Amino acid sequence: MAGHSKFKNIMHRKGRQDAARSKMFSKLSKEITVAAKMGDPDPDSNPRLRLAVQNAKAQSMPKDNIQRAINKSQSGDAENYEEIRYEGYGPAGVAVVVEALTDNRNRSASNIRSYFTKCGGSLGETGSVSFMFDRVGEITYKREAGEADAVLEAAIEAGAEDVQSDENGHTVYTAFEDLNEVAKALETALGEADSTKIIWKPQNLIPVDGEKAQTLFKLIDMLEDDDDVQNVYANFDVDDATMEQLAS
Repeated sequence: MAGHSKFKNIMHRKGRQDAARSKMFSKLSKEITVAAKMGDPDPDSNPRLRLAVQNAKAQSMPKDNIQRAINKSQSGDAENYEEIRYEGYGPAGVAVVVEALTDNRNRSASNIRSYFTKCGGSLGETGSVSFMFDRVGEITYKREAGEADAVLEAAIEAGAEDVQSDENGHTVYTAFEDLNEVAKALETALGEADSTKIIWKPQNLIPVDGEKAQTLFKLIDMLEDDDDVQNVYANFDVDDATMEQLAS
């Protein structure tokens, strides 16, 4: 989403790389374990697990860690995680969708509600903001994957719906049900993707600046730092000038 990748870059420049990497590996491991437990432990016959493993590899997660997460799903030691979606409004009326995997629904709800409250937002009911988003497939590539025109051509051939290219790389959007097929075709044409996943894509963006932007990023950071939270989506747009101020 607009602003989100820039927000990530700002946080990384503030010296949080190691902690963020450890947290990311933990969340990737949880998704692998859940995917393997819910379906077949063989990625070739389990689309969700295949995507989870691909994303872990794209983030340079060690093979031993990936296999350990798969093995855990079959050992009987794996926690019983529940998939829950939380929805609410953050600063400036920004709509926020939070996906969680938790073994304690009450703990997760309490923590997430407190994050929204601390940042001047409010947690709503399921469905209260998700209607402002589309459920789609997202495939991302680094800039090195090719020129924008070449990536666009490959995406069209693969059956994708939209492509956005900028200085940060290429983002390909697909229909929810076409993600696996398009991802395979793009891998043949462009190589392994940086990430392949199902996301909540905002239909429209809300401009946010000044203190509201700072508070919004604080909320997103708190949510993403929670062990139960897997993904956070929001319909905001922050201009470059505000981003530079926050980075300084």
